[in-house]
Amino acid sequence: MKKILYLLTGLFIASSFVACEPEFSNPIGEGTYTSGSADFSKYVAVGNSLTAGYTNGTLYKTGQENSFPAILSQQMSLAGGGAFTQPYLEDDVNDIGGMVMSGATIILPPKLIINASVGTPERINKVPTIELTDIHPGPYNNMGVPGAKVYHLLAHGYGDINNVLLGTANPYFVRMASAPNKAVIEDAVAQNPTFFTLWIGANDVLGYATSGGIGVDQNEANNLDPSTYTPDDITHINVFGAAYSQIVNALTANGAKGVVANIPDVSSLPYFTTIPYNPIPVTSQAQADALNAAYANYNGGLQLALSNGLIDQDEANARTIHFEVGANAVVMEDEYLTDLTALGLPSIRQATAEDLIVLPAKSVIGVAPDPNHPELVNGVTIPLIDRWVLSKYEITQVRTATAGFNQMISNIAASKGLPVADMAALMEQMKQGLVVEDGSMYTADYFNGTNLDNLVFGLDGVHPTNRGYAIIANKFIDVIEKAYSAKLPKVVPAQYPTFDILPSN
Repeated sequence: MKKILYLLTGLFIASSFVACEPEFSNPIGEGTYTSGSADFSKYVAVGNSLTAGYTNGTLYKTGQENSFPAILSQQMSLAGGGAFTQPYLEDDVNDIGGMVMSGATIILPPKLIINASVGTPERINKVPTIELTDIHPGPYNNMGVPGAKVYHLLAHGYGDINNVLLGTANPYFVRMASAPNKAVIEDAVAQNPTFFTLWIGANDVLGYATSGGIGVDQNEANNLDPSTYTPDDITHINVFGAAYSQIVNALTANGAKGVVANIPDVSSLPYFTTIPYNPIPVTSQAQADALNAAYANYNGGLQLALSNGLIDQDEANARTIHFEVGANAVVMEDEYLTDLTALGLPSIRQATAEDLIVLPAKSVIGVAPDPNHPELVNGVTIPLIDRWVLSKYEITQVRTATAGFNQMISNIAASKGLPVADMAALMEQMKQGLVVEDGSMYTADYFNGTNLDNLVFGLDGVHPTNRGYAIIANKFIDVIEKAYSAKLPKVVPAQYPTFDILPSN
């Protein structure tokens, strides 16, 4: 069977996006802007990759320069805002991001670009120049640390280079921490912020989702010890709440005001919505018959399990594999099905619209991994393993945790009189299509090869482009103006970059 092709081929456009000088969407006049009841003189942004300016699969110089806190600080400068510093990236001489250790070992990959010669996103074919061991101690106004979960902001040793290879330190924080034993929140509050933004918590559920649910939902395990968690686990809600409360308490201890943001649903991210559940083309009845014959014994075994009362009719129907001419669902493993190994039956079924296929699966589905056995095809005669699919049960786990985290964020914010920026709603709008003040429509669908100027998500399918971060900055401005009677200028998203399209790679 031929390798399945996706809509990525529509991206063959020989151009590239170049950053422009940002403009305001409303005119500037002396005395026009005010901080209201807030004080912008010392703004500190705390969070993860969404705060750092991470986009297109990494953190690189241009991305950081156009992070939403950097954009927001520029607008605040017109209403009493002070200087705003970000972690050192001047050694990113090729503007590609990534990171090396001792000049050789690549510990973080460079950015994704579109290779116009093949029409698909891929890592740029250059070696990163950001050196892990070249430490530039902070603290910085932008305390966004890519990869950080909520409890990581409180962790000592998270910026210790000796812990990087042990997996208990973060390379980004290593380069920016004021000292190896300092915690992120300690460096944030040491600056005595008068105003802050806090957008943290997405990674406490996202790692589980992006890995196809191969981690552990620590709520089900009732595990309150985050030192035992892996990056692919869902944080226990009590651990989340305790850490989040401690962070907010620290940020507000000296009377600082600010805005917190909630967590988007995974279904608003192209990482989970680009690959359809039914991408398998069957072009003839003979082909359908051959595939159905290959699964005849399996389907017959399901009927035996049904007759023996091991499964009910609903599960038998859900597990039955059937192909027909047209678009067909992938065959996938599902650990939540009844264990029928005693009958020699694997836990497999075809995906439904309730399952989400993760973006990296595009390189796997429809591929015959063994050239000597072309009949063995991933997603067809070889079921997709767990990491390529977020099953409907796993989606329920993710959404339950997300809802719980967002409620916790709302409750803690209310206890401190802090407004909440509803980023969950904004990112859902971004996915559906968002019309901004100048009438431009922005969309998340970069895989259809059209309207590439108006894209809000980068090529990793999770993080916004800097154009998307400009929209996010405007959202924060809306919330600040309403909560603190401030007046700040909006920015024009079209003046910010998206991603690079190169003639070749």
